[in-house]
Amino acid sequence: MASLAQQFTGLRCPPLSTSRLSKPSVFPKQNKMAGLLPIVSAVAISNAQTKERLKLKELFEDAHERCRTAPMEGVSFNLDSFYSALEKYDFNSEIGTKVKGTVFNIDNYGALVDITAKSSAYLPVQEACIHKIKSVEEVGIVPGVREEFVIIGENEADDSLILSLKSIQYDLAWERCRQLQAEDVVVKGKVVGANKGGVVAVVEGLRGFVPFSQISTKSTAEELLDKEIPLKFVEVDEEQSRLVLSNRKAMADNQAQLGIGSVVLGTVQSLKPYGAFIDIGGINGLLHVSQISHDRVSDIATVLQPGDTLKVMILSHDRERGRVSLSTKKLEPTPGDMIRNPKLVFEKAEEMAQTFRQRIAQAEAMARADMLRFQPESGLTLSSDGILGPLTSDLPVEGLDLSDVPPAEVTE
Repeated sequence: MASLAQQFTGLRCPPLSTSRLSKPSVFPKQNKMAGLLPIVSAVAISNAQTKERLKLKELFEDAHERCRTAPMEGVSFNLDSFYSALEKYDFNSEIGTKVKGTVFNIDNYGALVDITAKSSAYLPVQEACIHKIKSVEEVGIVPGVREEFVIIGENEADDSLILSLKSIQYDLAWERCRQLQAEDVVVKGKVVGANKGGVVAVVEGLRGFVPFSQISTKSTAEELLDKEIPLKFVEVDEEQSRLVLSNRKAMADNQAQLGIGSVVLGTVQSLKPYGAFIDIGGINGLLHVSQISHDRVSDIATVLQPGDTLKVMILSHDRERGRVSLSTKKLEPTPGDMIRNPKLVFEKAEEMAQTFRQRIAQAEAMARADMLRFQPESGLTLSSDGILGPLTSDLPVEGLDLSDVPPAEVTE
């Protein structure tokens, strides 16, 4: 110990600097803050994460409690919504079911249709229209088009469904034919075929049968082929697929509208030495050579040709025999105009026909007056306008003296 003390005693420490004591060392502030920043940031992050975890924990606990006590509270998609979704996307794929779909691709043989099924459906070209077509584009079936289809089969190779538009169109055509039959209207039908009993005509896309007994003309089936003829419905039976039509009934209606003195538009069908046959709305009328013009017509072909369209006036109509007599002679403003200026005749046709009808009405009035001359007891009188009516109170009861009424004039 003595030796250790001696050693410490022999040591000399340098004197302390007064400058160091009077000016203590000062550490730079930036160095001190740089050391504290990581610590403060770590504490802040730890606090934020803790708060977030607490918040999530509260949410989970709250959700768990609601699921346990009120699982459907605040949920808009309920059981009814679920069943509605099933009905919307899980449709009946049985044959005959109608579905809506959107065309998304087409080819030479048909169209692919999206009907929200597990696989796409196909529309063959032969099922795209009630009429015969070569491509679906002809009837407006292009990508993006949405239509209602009917399922008619299934392709076993890929389980895809086969669709049809034609079936729906057939249903609409039958409904339309039933409506037209109820309204008893005249329709046009194109003759497309024939058999031993009659001809086949297309009406509203359906093939109807017209028996020969129901055709008013004596034309053969070959002559009627590809021509349109007026028709009326006789039988419309969708269940038996029977559509029976009548040309005779349609013609009878047309003929009932033909009044004496009326002007109609006709087409020259054929020429004969004695006159020309004119088609006036499906009815063949005869324009006799003597009724073409006031001037003599030696050769009808110099005035008319098959296919010419002209205006004619109805001279007479025999409904029982189906004969109609026509005239252009009565429509001439001056004799011979039909030969020299037929255009003028057609322009003045209605005016000349009106004059003709007035002359006919005057002749009929005079004929009635002659009848009253011998039947005063009928109680009828003829007015100044040619109207036959009851006696007025200012006329003598024994009747009217008609001795001054001139006799009927003979008119052409």
